[in-house]
Amino acid sequence: MLSGLSFVLGGAASGKSVFAEGLIENSGLRPVYLATSRVYDAEMQEKVDLHISRRDARWETFDAPKDVAAVLSCCTSDQAVLLDCATMWLTNVMLDEDDLATAQSGFLSALKACPAPVVVVSNEVGQGIVPENALARRFREAQGRLNIALAAQADCVIHVVAGLPQCLKGEMP
Repeated sequence: MLSGLSFVLGGAASGKSVFAEGLIENSGLRPVYLATSRVYDAEMQEKVDLHISRRDARWETFDAPKDVAAVLSCCTSDQAVLLDCATMWLTNVMLDEDDLATAQSGFLSALKACPAPVVVVSNEVGQGIVPENALARRFREAQGRLNIALAAQADCVIHVVAGLPQCLKGEMP
């Protein structure tokens, strides 16, 4: 049964979003999709459209590139929230040059206070080579720290590789 905070992470195109959508759909609760991406080009729009095509009319969708707390604070215990994804949220915070510590603290507090079960999707970015530019290196470090904090707070942590989920913490919902 889905409850509390579940954290689903994996590499790009690993199947983590599809897996997380399944957790929400199988919860028996009203599905909520909290989208954090910003669309800057046609390629990103195609990716967003693909995600939208997988969800039926039962899903209520909110766009919150940074202010996830506003959406999470309005959710109720008869809903299940998919926040997809923490990586795009972090990208938005860093590109807007917001105070990262304050933003991350607010993000984690909002997750903890949400009365609905929440599934957060995030990318594992620390298994590749060291990026060649300073912004990419700062992002990789910040994403690693955010993932560590999310995993520590989560009741369940699932790593998805090639579409296969591996439970790292807690019990698979």
